[in-house]
Amino acid sequence: MKKSMLNPTPRQVTSVKAAIFLAALLPFARLVLFAFTDRLGANPIEFITRNTGDWTFYFLCLTLAVTPLRRLSKWHWLIKLRRMLGLFAFFYAVLHFTTFLWFDHFFDVDEMLRDVAKRPFITVGFAAFLLLIPLAVTSTNAMVRRLGGKRWQWLHRAVYLIASLGILHFWWMKAGKHDFAQPILYGSIVGLLLLMRVYWNVVQPRMQKRRSEPAPG
Repeated sequence: MKKSMLNPTPRQVTSVKAAIFLAALLPFARLVLFAFTDRLGANPIEFITRNTGDWTFYFLCLTLAVTPLRRLSKWHWLIKLRRMLGLFAFFYAVLHFTTFLWFDHFFDVDEMLRDVAKRPFITVGFAAFLLLIPLAVTSTNAMVRRLGGKRWQWLHRAVYLIASLGILHFWWMKAGKHDFAQPILYGSIVGLLLLMRVYWNVVQPRMQKRRSEPAPG
């Protein structure tokens, strides 16, 4: 089993991707079901907004976790899941923003922009959403080739800034209720994933370089 996970066949990878794709749609299907069966609670808009926002961040964290998990497990095929997970983060972010634009402002863009400028937690959330758009647009193989590998990587490192803005969005949103458990959890996860990346990309290469240098005579 371990060997098959290290080197799965293309069919096995496709099966895993299909299973994750279907599982990723379940939160959306649940929302649709609850909407048609009148089970969104006393405040349906708040329920939808909170649910889509939570799932946006869940998928952001899963996307960020792919590379560390790949390096720790040596399951290099996991990288083939990252794009799909990132696009699902964007999908739920679009639903989150659409809920805000539709139910809070009835597609009045001017009123929406005034609200964005007036309330800081909405400002940072809106900024995170805008930053997600170029990442989603450039997620295809054609865009990777057009941008070049290095420029594409630099662009997609913005996901850590997006995640940080998302955490700040949650923090300010929860400040009125003094309920910081969720943003602290998200911040801890993103911070740990960022530290792992810094260690592998910056600290470890420097340590290896020092070991390879000849000792002073």
